Amino acid sequence: MERPEKELTDRQVEVLEYIILHIQSTGFPPTIREIGEQLSIKSTNGVNDHLKALERKGYLSREDAKSRAIRPVFAPDGSPMPSSDDVRVLEDVHSIPIVGRIAAGEPISAIENAEDHVSIGQGLLGKAQGVFGLVVRGESMIEDGIFDGDYIFIKPQNDARNGEIVAVMVDDEATVKRFYRESGRIRLQPANASMEPIYIDASQWKHTVVLGKVVGVFRRLH
Repeated sequence: MERPEKELTDRQVEVLEYIILHIQSTGFPPTIREIGEQLSIKSTNGVNDHLKALERKGYLSREDAKSRAIRPVFAPDGSPMPSSDDVRVLEDVHSIPIVGRIAAGEPISAIENAEDHVSIGQGLLGKAQGVFGLVVRGESMIEDGIFDGDYIFIKPQNDARNGEIVAVMVDDEATVKRFYRESGRIRLQPANASMEPIYIDASQWKHTVVLGKVVGVFRRLH
């Protein structure tokens, strides 16, 4: 493997060194947000610009066929990094897009564009086909162990069984609740004894869209 000829900027060296350190210490690549927080890069676009430059210069590989995993190809000094066969980051790790925020309380507007990615092992979410993430805001699902600031992972489906925890769009706004189909109406039930359910008349259900079933919760500990 030929050493890259193009030199890196100081900032690109910092990004590459952090990615390598993170993989060596955890076995997984960092998220875009983690890179930004570590290096005080304010926007995800700014982080992406550095990653694209590292990829263009041959120091980094981002492989869509392998769940968009980040793999350092060369260290900043130009020495080759271990191949994908030697590093525990590629085949069984999925990069889950975090597409916005969702209310565990009153519905709030959903953000549709991916603003971050979280790397999750296949053993936790299975094949993870199409799974996406949302950030929870509110406390209406705390009795089900879903708290403000948690990431929830959604398996896309357009219907739900009674009792399933689902992400639902109600009048173009999103919320997460337990789903119950009752006579003449849908009940979206919070898991907080101090809060009331949301009722949707059957005639209005066509304006309501089930985004999918909650299949996982991720919480960052500070």
